[in-house]
Amino acid sequence: MPDRGGGPTGPRIRVGRPSRRVRTLLMTLGVLAGLAMLFVMFAGFWTDWLWYRSVDYASVFTTTLGTKIGLFAVFGLLMALAVGTNIWLAHRLRPPLSAMSMEQQSLDRYRMSIAPYKKWVLLAVSALVGLVAGASAAGQWRTWLQWVNSVPFGTKDPQFHKDVGFYTFDLPWYRFLLSFGFAAAVLSLIAAALVHYLYGGLRLTSPGGRATAAATGHLSVLLGIFVTLKAVAYWLDRYGLAVKSSGLRSTDGWTGLRYVDANAYLPAKTILFVIALICAVLFFATLWRRTWQLPVIGFGLMVLSAVLIGGLYPAIVQKFQVQPNEQAKEAPYIKKNIAATREAYGIDGAKVQEYEGRSDLKGKDRDKLRAQAADTASLRLLDPNLVSPAFQQEQQVRGYYQFPSTLDVDRYKDASGKEQDTVIGLRELNLKGVERNWINDHFKYTHGYGAIAAKGTSTDDAGAPEFTEKKLPTEGMLGRYEQRVYYGEKTTQYSIVGGPQKELDHPSDKGEESYTYRGKSGVSLSSPVNRAAYAVAFGEPQILYSGAIGKGSKILYNRTPKERVESVAPWLTIDGDAYPAVVDGRIQWIVDAYTTSNGYPYASRTTLGDTTADSLTTGQRAVVAQQNQVNYIRNSVKATVDAYDGTVTLYQWDTKDPVLKTWMKSFPGTVKPRSAISPALMDHLRYPQDLFKVQRELLTRYHVTDAGTFYTGSERWQVPDDPTNKDGNAVPPYYLSMRMPGQDKQVFSLTTTFTPRNRPNLGAFMAVDADAKSAGYGRISILKLPSETTVWGPEQAQSKFSSYPAVASEINIWKRGDSEVQYGNLLTIPLDGGLLYVEPVYVRGVGSNYPLLKKVLVNYGEKIAFRDTLADALDEVFGAKGAAPATPPPPTGTTKPPTTGNPSVQDAVKAAQEAFDAGQKALEKQDWAAYGRAQADLKAALDRLGKAQSSSPSGQSGSQGGQSGQGSSQGSSQ
Repeated sequence: MPDRGGGPTGPRIRVGRPSRRVRTLLMTLGVLAGLAMLFVMFAGFWTDWLWYRSVDYASVFTTTLGTKIGLFAVFGLLMALAVGTNIWLAHRLRPPLSAMSMEQQSLDRYRMSIAPYKKWVLLAVSALVGLVAGASAAGQWRTWLQWVNSVPFGTKDPQFHKDVGFYTFDLPWYRFLLSFGFAAAVLSLIAAALVHYLYGGLRLTSPGGRATAAATGHLSVLLGIFVTLKAVAYWLDRYGLAVKSSGLRSTDGWTGLRYVDANAYLPAKTILFVIALICAVLFFATLWRRTWQLPVIGFGLMVLSAVLIGGLYPAIVQKFQVQPNEQAKEAPYIKKNIAATREAYGIDGAKVQEYEGRSDLKGKDRDKLRAQAADTASLRLLDPNLVSPAFQQEQQVRGYYQFPSTLDVDRYKDASGKEQDTVIGLRELNLKGVERNWINDHFKYTHGYGAIAAKGTSTDDAGAPEFTEKKLPTEGMLGRYEQRVYYGEKTTQYSIVGGPQKELDHPSDKGEESYTYRGKSGVSLSSPVNRAAYAVAFGEPQILYSGAIGKGSKILYNRTPKERVESVAPWLTIDGDAYPAVVDGRIQWIVDAYTTSNGYPYASRTTLGDTTADSLTTGQRAVVAQQNQVNYIRNSVKATVDAYDGTVTLYQWDTKDPVLKTWMKSFPGTVKPRSAISPALMDHLRYPQDLFKVQRELLTRYHVTDAGTFYTGSERWQVPDDPTNKDGNAVPPYYLSMRMPGQDKQVFSLTTTFTPRNRPNLGAFMAVDADAKSAGYGRISILKLPSETTVWGPEQAQSKFSSYPAVASEINIWKRGDSEVQYGNLLTIPLDGGLLYVEPVYVRGVGSNYPLLKKVLVNYGEKIAFRDTLADALDEVFGAKGAAPATPPPPTGTTKPPTTGNPSVQDAVKAAQEAFDAGQKALEKQDWAAYGRAQADLKAALDRLGKAQSSSPSGQSGSQGGQSGQGSSQGSSQ
């Protein structure tokens, strides 16, 4: 046989070890892979630094990064030292000779295998726990900055009489330190026990003592440290009761001490604190006694006490003292919760006044009431949630432009200098309307163009928006301003501008004009390092070698207003609705931002995503940080983002907010004082929607200040569902210039309605002064209707409108022609002790791309009008002189149906009237089953009416409530 190892019969074959060339290649590949990973990490860090520097907020980046690195290093090192020192000490305290038992003999091979690498194992274990602990500590950078820069609130909690800042800033940091201490003690204890076991200090099955004296002393000290930390935890838990969430009959978000907390848990925590300290001393005493007997007894006593004193005793108090007379026992604590919650959410100044809610025209001067209806509010007919398609159709100009699906409401002055409610939207970029390629996406189509505005209170003769700023470039009421929109809600892609590649500016009579960006924003791509970093960060290698990038090229990204504000101020919570305004010749995005806390004692908590959701909430308009649970909120910052150069400016709005003051100390120079807000910008600042929605949700319960009434929940309200939305979400609040009872002029306001819990009637109307220039800005007014009122709520009003024969007949005719009927915002206006409902009705005809305003529904008391114009509808409802006869809904069976020459029409109208009467009676009795049957009968009658009308020679509808056709739908001037 040949010699496989080589010899005279053949060459020697080398098996197993690779050649030097292969080893060199593998080492080279490994080094390159490591360098690539390092460069990827560097690219993320470097591009972040470049971006923050480009927006002049480099201090935010350095402060945040420095804080994270500092916390990582300090707490990582502390954890590594704690665990490493205890491993080293356990090894140092090992017995000189291990017992010759089967247990120890089986461990010998592990000891022998570890022996050459003991130092490396020690370093590796210490480094691993240090890295994990450091990474966890780095995530606490907000907690650290708030603690080290804390500003007192100046308000003390009612139980412990400590400043609220202790709970908001100090307690979270102390809890983190405590959790870190627990982790260090437990990891050290586990590591030390393993080393003692490995080297014979601890024995599980060997005869004799189970632990050496050295191991006993070492482990008992670690257990003593653990129990000492538990004692500290019991002490902090006493204060934690003030911010503890629990359930109460009247509210799920209850926070703060209740009777059982103050009279059972609080003394129990104090007793357990003392017991834990005694138990810790017993553990430390084993250094001298070298026995586990007393520590084990003490630890058992502590566990038993925790079960009996901390668990069983409070349960007994709750069962036998609280439950038999819960309302009386909890009353003092409910008062504290009400006061703290109202203060924490800024609703303590809400003014609740009784409101009659009787919309009775008998004995009243109808002409005077008609004049009041026109003067009380600028009744907005243009619904910003429906007219975006009209803006798109009329003012899009090119397929590569778009408007947001929901437009914004703002105030601008007309030619006479009078302020008017205006619906406004920006013409932003829409890449779906162009041929997609890398050059088009990122070099040519880079920006939108112009702001489009329309009157909120009227439309043109066809029912389309009456534009006050239009065309491309735009012209009209806004005057001259920089119209290019490089930063917007729809602008999510990056663009590379300023280089050799020209941008499309806007179409004109001469063709498509080009442009080169001249703004100061963006990061320069002149450096090869920058280009390589962005090529890696964006996963686009063409950035590195494309000839379209050259001298002067800059990259724009993070381009949505909310994204930019959140990036430069990561300590703020951003409102869901950024809105544009033309200010001093520039388009500025205005972004409301909040400071929040989860540690306000006694204040009930709420989840932002839940309380700010309504029928209009979309991903684009949702509040940032939706899962955040908060129990303190302030609109402390007003921010602006320049639509052309992306400049972000933060203004201090709430000058008293201690949370904002704390963050301003943490990031000095990032927030400008309130005095820096220009008068032109102040004209467009308003009360934010998300804060209003949080406050209205809290006010469904906390409008009540009496503890007994609060406990029973008898006066609890709810936010009604949007009657014009099929998804059943909450009705959105509406911006509207109006005059509340007691006010002498109209004020730009944000309004909403409430219904009693589980009842459809109107319970209250709420408005807040939303005009930043007003002396009463932020003042909440609530009109509370009597509990026995039968005033229609929004859902009832919509149901009445839809089922009213005159309205239903007209709607039925439109729908038979395959037209789509859309109801606009249902506005509720307090008027002379009653409530006025106004709702525009839009029709999207066959082949039409957008809805047109065709009718206006108006209701006051039992009067309903359905007319082509708001003026006509108001005239009809109030029976003003010279107006057409009013057409009230038939409340009883005494009203004769309208007559026509067609008996089928008469029969159908009579059946509809009878079904309507039956529905009214069922509503009064709250017999919902009968009401449902009546509605079904009404629908059947209306279908018969439609068929009868279509077969009628005259084509008459028999409706007295309005006129069909394409009449004028321009609203009256309010």
